[in-house]
Amino acid sequence: MAEEKENLENLTEQDLSEMMRVRREKMEDFRAMGVAPFGHRFEVADYAADLQKQYAYLEEDEEGGKTRIAGRLMAIRGHGKASFSTLNDRTGNIQIYFKLDILGERKYKEEFKRLDIGDIVGVSGTVFKTRRGEVTVRVEDFELLSKSLRPLPEKFHGLKDVDTRYRQRYLDLMVNYEIRDIFRKRTKIIQSIRRYLDERDFLEVETPVLSTIAGGAAARPFITHHNALDIDLYLRIATELSLKRLIVGGLDRVYEMGRIFRNEGMDIRHNPEFTSIEIYQAFADYRDLMNITEGIVCQAALDVLGTTKIHYQGTDIDLGQIRTISMNDAVYDVTGKNFLSYKTLDEARQAAKELQVPFEERYGIGGILNAVFEDRVEEKLIQPTFIIGHPTEISPLAKKNPDDPRITDRFEFFVYGRELANGFTELNDPIDQEQRFLEQLQQRAAGDAEAHVMDRDFITALEYGLPPTGGLGIGIDRLVMLLTDSPSIRDVLLFPTMKPLNG
Repeated sequence: MAEEKENLENLTEQDLSEMMRVRREKMEDFRAMGVAPFGHRFEVADYAADLQKQYAYLEEDEEGGKTRIAGRLMAIRGHGKASFSTLNDRTGNIQIYFKLDILGERKYKEEFKRLDIGDIVGVSGTVFKTRRGEVTVRVEDFELLSKSLRPLPEKFHGLKDVDTRYRQRYLDLMVNYEIRDIFRKRTKIIQSIRRYLDERDFLEVETPVLSTIAGGAAARPFITHHNALDIDLYLRIATELSLKRLIVGGLDRVYEMGRIFRNEGMDIRHNPEFTSIEIYQAFADYRDLMNITEGIVCQAALDVLGTTKIHYQGTDIDLGQIRTISMNDAVYDVTGKNFLSYKTLDEARQAAKELQVPFEERYGIGGILNAVFEDRVEEKLIQPTFIIGHPTEISPLAKKNPDDPRITDRFEFFVYGRELANGFTELNDPIDQEQRFLEQLQQRAAGDAEAHVMDRDFITALEYGLPPTGGLGIGIDRLVMLLTDSPSIRDVLLFPTMKPLNG
C-alpha cells in the first residue's frame, strides 16, 4: 500500500505503468464510493510550521487546539488500526495521525487505505504531542483534494537527477524543500531592491518588450514577425534606450525590472532569457550609481541573510568591503602590461601576443585592453570590486572621461569573478552619440554581430536635451545566485531554458 518505497530512477517502464494502473484503480474506487478524487475548496486555518511553533510547549500526550490543515502526503506508515503520515505544505512538514476508532470503519478502511504518497488531502483534527515529543495532528476527518496518479520520485532522498529537476521544476519543489527556500529568497531579494529604490523616490515603469530596433547593449536579439504590420520585431536585449527617453521627458528617477532576451550561448552564468533591473537618475553620474549599487547589494544581503558577510561556493566574501580600481591598473597588476601607455596599436597587439591573449584584428588599443582584462583578470576578482575606466571603444553609450577621452566614466561590479552590475555616466551629447553609433555600424560591417545598431529616434530624443544622468544595470539572477550559494543560473530560475528531449 502506501508504505512502498518508490524510486523512479530505478523503475522500469513496466513497473511505472503498473504503479500508475493501481493508482487509477484507486481513483475509480473513490468515485464508486461517491468521493471526488479531485476535490473542491478546503478552508485552511493553519500551516505546518506555525503549528510546530505554536504547540512546541506541549508535554507528552498533552492536547492543544483544533486545526484545519492541507497539503501533500509525503510518507505513510501503517500499523493496523492506526497509521502515521507526513503532511507537507508550503511551510514544511507535520506529522498526522489516523486512527480507526476515531475515523470509523469506512473512513479508515475504505478511504484512508486507498491514499498514496503524493495525494493532496485536507485534514481537520486536534493537535497533540506524541510520547516521542513530536507535534502531531490527530485526524478527526479528512478530504481527498487531489489524487496523485504518478508516484513521486525519490521521496526519501530527494530528486537527484539535475536535468529532471530543471525540466520538471514542480517535482523539484515537491521533494527538495531546500529548493523552495532558494525561490523564497529570490522573491525577498527582489522585494528588497524595489523597497530600496522606492524609498529613494525612484519610479518603477514598464517599457516595450517588442521593438523595431534591438538597442541598449552589445548582444544578438531574438527576432519575431508581426503579421498585421508585416514587419520583423526584436525581443528587447536591454531597457536602456527606452528608460533614457523617459529621463528626457522629465521622469528624473526611473527603474524597470523585467525579462531581457539575448540569443547567445548558455552556461552556468547565462540563460537566453533572464531578469535584469536598470536604474537611471538625472543630475547624477557614475559615482552616484556606484553608491546605489553598493546600497542595493548590501541591503538585499541584510534583508535575506542578516549580514553582508556571505559564504559562496566555499569562499568567504564581505559585500560591505568594496575595492575600486581601473581596468588598466587591474590588468597591470596581474600582467605587468600598461596598455594605456602604448602609443601605437602595434605595441598593444604585441603585448597581447606575449600574454597569449587572442584578439580580433579590428580591435583598437581599448578593445585589446578589454580582451586581456576578460581573459586574465575577471576570474581573479573574487572579493567585491568596482572596475572603472573602461575604454571608449567598448562603451558606445557612456560619457567620455573629461581628463582622458580614451576611457569613459563607467564601472562594472564584480564578485567571485562574475560581473553583477554595469553602470556609467550616460552620454548625453547627441552629436557624439551619433558618431559612436556610426562607429558601431562600421564594426558590424567588419563582422561584429553584437555591435550596436543606429537608433535615429534616440538621437532625436537627445537633441531635445538629456540632463546629466547616471545609469545602472544589475543582473538579478546572478545576485540571487550569490545570496543563495547557487553554482548555476539554472538553480535560481524556476523554468530555465532547456533543449527539448526529442530535439
